[in-house]
Amino acid sequence: MPPFDVPLVVIRGAALSYRDRRVLDGVHLDLHAGQTLALLGPNGAGKTSLMRLVAGRLAPDAGSIRIDGCDPHATPAARRAIGWVPQDIALYPRLTVAENLDVFARLAGLRRAACRVAVAEALDLTGLAEVARRPVGLLSGGYQRRVNIAASLMARPRLVLLDEPTQGVDLQARAAIHAVLERLRRAGAALLVATHDFAEAERLADRAAFLDRGRIVREGTLSELLASLRDGAPEHEIALSGLASASDEATLRRAGFVPVDTGLTWRARPVAGRQPNAAEQLAALKAEGVPVAEIRIRAPGLDAIYRDALSLTEPALPDAP
Repeated sequence: MPPFDVPLVVIRGAALSYRDRRVLDGVHLDLHAGQTLALLGPNGAGKTSLMRLVAGRLAPDAGSIRIDGCDPHATPAARRAIGWVPQDIALYPRLTVAENLDVFARLAGLRRAACRVAVAEALDLTGLAEVARRPVGLLSGGYQRRVNIAASLMARPRLVLLDEPTQGVDLQARAAIHAVLERLRRAGAALLVATHDFAEAERLADRAAFLDRGRIVREGTLSELLASLRDGAPEHEIALSGLASASDEATLRRAGFVPVDTGLTWRARPVAGRQPNAAEQLAALKAEGVPVAEIRIRAPGLDAIYRDALSLTEPALPDAP
């Protein structure tokens, strides 16, 4: 479903402090129905705090949050239009999947007949019908995260907030969760997904906003953000066969590489002038004893945009809690 002309979510100048520390500072964002916005940034950037403001669980110290024109903190009806999927699993492990969903449907204020319909619809949308009668505590982490998402859908929310929805799951479970989120988007829901996984954001989102030290440092559609990079020089990426020692790390950094994800992958940005030869880089690193499994050449992605945005800003706020 294409986005409507008027944004469903409007954030203007939102600011928040926690124990005398500024967590968010002048955040502006819009999100339309039928659109997925990835909120990107490292741990402590303020992503979860912003999600709590949008969910109505906190009120901003300054600025405003509006969901379909209403303040979610002050308006119960606005909060009922929001589905919240926390980073931690918030389920009853001894109850079955269906029983969990029934509990959340009742908490959402649905009557008995409406509960049955809502549970059936959520099971179908999230592909959980086959495990509906199994206790949640016996399911894999990937299935539990899908139940976590299903529990947020009982009141048919127009906006779904997801905080690190694929954290700690394997690739198959991640693909299943991505399929669920795509179905939600196609059904017309607006999705705000907080993540530090740039590759995931590229797969899921229509728009991306980069948050650092409580401020949006770059925002736009994926096509706009990536257009300038796709014509640029490629990046070299090193995959290690084992964790790098201190001396290995020093060698990689001298060669222009920085670690990403678990530390088994290191990436170097292109530099002005002559581009290094990948085969020569591989041979040189192996000669230094670095446990390199392979070197890859990739087009720059959202992580490159984020690094560029950070290089243009000066630290102004302490890390958020």
